[in-house]
Amino acid sequence: MRYDAVIIGAGPAGSAAARLLAQANWNVGLVEKAVFPRRKVCGEFISATTMPVLKACGVAVPFISAAGPLVTKIGAYAGSAMLVAPRQQAWGRALGREHLDTMLRDAAVAAGATLFQPAEVTALQPDGDTQLCVLDDGREIAGRVVIAACGSWNTKGVFAIADNKPASSDLFAFKAHFLQAALPPGLMPLLAFPGGYGGLVESDGGRVSLSCCIRRDTLTKVRTRHGGKAGDAVLAHILNTTKGARLALGTAVLDGNILATGPIHPGIRAMTHNDGAHDDNVFFSGNIAGEAHPVIAEGISMAIQSSSLLAKLLISHRGELYAPEWKRRFAPRIRAASLFAHLAMSGSGRLAGRAVLGAAPSLLGLGARLSGKAPVLVQQG
Repeated sequence: MRYDAVIIGAGPAGSAAARLLAQANWNVGLVEKAVFPRRKVCGEFISATTMPVLKACGVAVPFISAAGPLVTKIGAYAGSAMLVAPRQQAWGRALGREHLDTMLRDAAVAAGATLFQPAEVTALQPDGDTQLCVLDDGREIAGRVVIAACGSWNTKGVFAIADNKPASSDLFAFKAHFLQAALPPGLMPLLAFPGGYGGLVESDGGRVSLSCCIRRDTLTKVRTRHGGKAGDAVLAHILNTTKGARLALGTAVLDGNILATGPIHPGIRAMTHNDGAHDDNVFFSGNIAGEAHPVIAEGISMAIQSSSLLAKLLISHRGELYAPEWKRRFAPRIRAASLFAHLAMSGSGRLAGRAVLGAAPSLLGLGARLSGKAPVLVQQG
């Protein structure tokens, strides 16, 4: 079977690209390893700047209907400090990945994409003017263009990311949902705690989502101190060190298991095949191209926006512009996220940040803009 585009990964990046190309009359094959619906370690927040892409994908209305309430306030919780930016603006909404991924995948299929799920691409081979994708069940599908939008789940088999030796600074990510939480309405606070950072946001179904990252060395210490499973120890560490999180979650009820993944390695990636080859008709979108520190809560938004950029350039036959344009748009946000993350995790950085933000809390809004959130002003009564 031959397609105009074969897309590896049906998460937000892959499904958005599949929908946009399919509705432009491209013949699209969409390959996804996992079975949906699925929960994932993810902050769940989608910024207001992504809404035009969701509208183009035909899912803006169902997304707003299913997602949590509009986030209108940005804050920061560190130690006993609880800071909130004074200006209310429309920043975005949060929706669980078990709902978002299914919504975008179904939109791609409705536009005409052919879905292979569950299926995994185990080999990628040049074949004339196409790339031959070998699936784990033996089928072969060819694509004039291949888009890798698979995060990290398929990189060992097909693509190469530079290996990183274990280090004390490695980050492990955790995610949990809570019911009956006491998070102030409309507020999305950053959590800065010793050895890590995270965030809270009200997601769908009245759930409050906690997502966080913690250094390997700190994780070892908190597991020794609190005992039990890693997720439980991390939650205890956050509640013991961060007043705002304690007030929001102290009497809340955990909804499901605490998910974990890692180590994660944010940064801009130089992607190749495992044989070191580059191909003009293979493109990378989403986290496999570059991953921002989750501290800015822009991972899903950047993934969807990068696929929108790629689809527009491919449709207009300007795919060669994708790499430089991707770097222009997203590299500064990834670098800014790295700076914010290191400030949040270091003791001196937290102290300095609390002092500066305490004196000028409006800087929280500036930080949100630098991370890629272009807000719309909420009219004040």
